Amino acid sequence: MRKEGGVSSGESRRRVVVTGMGVVAPNGKDLVTFWESIRDGKSGAGPLTRFDSTHFPSRVAAEVQDFALGKYTDPKKARRFDLSIQYGLAAASMALADAKGDLLTRNPERIGIIEGTSVSGMESSFKGQTAFESRGYRGMSPFTLINAYTGGGAGEIALELGIQGHAASYSSGSASGNDVIGYALRMIRDDDVDVMFAGGTEAPILAPLWGAFCQMKVMSTRNDTPATAMRPFDVARDGFVLGEGAAFLVLEELSHALSRGARIYAEVGGHGRACEAFHSVAPHPDGIGLCRAMEKGLRDAGAMASSVNYINAHGTATTANDAVEIKAIKSHFGNHARRLAISSTKGVTGHLLAAAGAVESVVATLAIYHQTIPKTSNLVMPESDCDLDLVIGASRPYPIDVALNLSVGFGGKNSCLVMKRYQGGS
Repeated sequence: MRKEGGVSSGESRRRVVVTGMGVVAPNGKDLVTFWESIRDGKSGAGPLTRFDSTHFPSRVAAEVQDFALGKYTDPKKARRFDLSIQYGLAAASMALADAKGDLLTRNPERIGIIEGTSVSGMESSFKGQTAFESRGYRGMSPFTLINAYTGGGAGEIALELGIQGHAASYSSGSASGNDVIGYALRMIRDDDVDVMFAGGTEAPILAPLWGAFCQMKVMSTRNDTPATAMRPFDVARDGFVLGEGAAFLVLEELSHALSRGARIYAEVGGHGRACEAFHSVAPHPDGIGLCRAMEKGLRDAGAMASSVNYINAHGTATTANDAVEIKAIKSHFGNHARRLAISSTKGVTGHLLAAAGAVESVVATLAIYHQTIPKTSNLVMPESDCDLDLVIGASRPYPIDVALNLSVGFGGKNSCLVMKRYQGGS
């Protein structure tokens, strides 16, 4: 019988659920604190402290404060890792603990990991270049390659946790954290594995990279009011607050999760991605890629557009992105767009680049689990074109059956993840 996506025609498709999550974010270094700050709109942004920012136009950052990887691994080992690997290892370790039970002892060859990142490795690259220029090759650290190459994080997490089925890294810019969950969904559906750790990690608060973002003029310059600097969809928005951190989700085949009595947060319904091939950094003015990603994601999930209750938007507080995103939502959903609740939670977390999609997938999952739609923090007066329900003022209890998480990356990369409320069955 012909195989389609790893399932013989006539057979039911393997269902995938979320059974564990871990977060290291500027607004919370554990799942409970993170969710409370999202719900209450407590910002993780503050004055930039990682390096001297006196002469930079933007001096506001969303930094992870008081972080110690030694809680999750040997402190001596932790010191050799770049922050991006440290954050990812901590988030994956917390996700494992949250998933509980005998997850890793059952069959490690049926467990995999996929990590999304875009600029991880730059910390070691910058340090290595400086060391090489001053002392030659003898000044290079032997750990430079482990840290600097894109696949280093996934390999180190797999090594630490004992994951033997699959390990890979994926990069699609700021869509990476969303896309890896779609990648993991298909790995489980295709019966390559039963469990996947899927997440994103990023540590971009580095002086040279910061300077490049300043030159692009995409970051907020509200240096005197860091907590309210990032204002998604607001008429007075002036760019994002760059952040750092990581999030990992444990995705598990449903019968595997039920057999071990796992707690189920939500079901991963589907994923869609599309490229616009329009511009290296700007979105297509009609949002055609985002429309196609939503259409493909809902089709993959077997869900009607009218079944969607909540959208966690990409919402970067940049002039072009926010307006285009709302335009795409209106175009795809038609009259139903007026019945949707839409929020961006980046006003609280900052923009974590490749980790953003993973962090916001955690938000969408928790929104379904707690049946609560988080507000759009720092939104006071929406731009005239952003005239949908953007959840202003306060988070609200609301029955959510289907939620979308939208992510957009440089180069026209668009990603839509569809999450569903788990309603039993196998």
